[in-house]
Amino acid sequence: MKSDTAIRPRSFVRAAGPDAEDFLQRMLSNDVAALEPGASCDALLLTPKGRVIAPVRVHRRATDDFLLLTEPELGEALRDQLVRARFAAKVELEPEEHTSTLVFDGDAEGIPNGDYGSPAVEVLDADLEPTLDDDALELMRIEAGTPAWGKEVDERVLPAEAGLVERAVSLTKGCYPGQEPIARLHHRGHANRGLRVLRLEGDELPEADAELVHEGKAVGRVTSAARSDGEIVALAYVRAEVPADAELRLGDVTARPLH
Repeated sequence: MKSDTAIRPRSFVRAAGPDAEDFLQRMLSNDVAALEPGASCDALLLTPKGRVIAPVRVHRRATDDFLLLTEPELGEALRDQLVRARFAAKVELEPEEHTSTLVFDGDAEGIPNGDYGSPAVEVLDADLEPTLDDDALELMRIEAGTPAWGKEVDERVLPAEAGLVERAVSLTKGCYPGQEPIARLHHRGHANRGLRVLRLEGDELPEADAELVHEGKAVGRVTSAARSDGEIVALAYVRAEVPADAELRLGDVTARPLH
């Protein structure tokens, strides 16, 4: 059976040199030092206040050679932030050019990607014809509840609200920018809001940040939406005190949990 494939736009930054592991361990939110060559993890580059500068997938190619995968529009910002913090560390930080293709096949070799609800890897520089278009990939992402930069993740959002702490943060490693607010919120209990996957009636896509209401009170906002079999599937931030099975209102439209 032929595997589904899709183009995954990316920017790439190489971090290499004798101090690469130590430098990335000090700068990123996850335990980069624990990676064996060939392994990968999700991580975040954060401001001191715990806001996301860039989501990163860290792929360790060798003991002193890491490839950082981020969003297409964030490659320059990621590299610039790291260069400014490098000081005397012996690490080269340079952009690389690659193409990344998602391959939805549990047996394929590549950089693991769990963003779309099905086992997938990112294969670099492969001559593969995509079988899934952008709309299909976006629907898969939304149904999987995966936050995206510029939609669910921006300067307004804390990592815990987007569910990024579980997947991209080590709570046991040493210091990094933003660690204190991340740890403080974690030990306090929970974020005031979180992401939910909703099913909306009709086939009209809501505007970004469209307001969700529960029992006459504004309780959230829609961040992403896609059409699926005559209805709309959406990702939305909803306040934590709203019951998980609650019906919400989006204007005249009813929004229900997808699962």
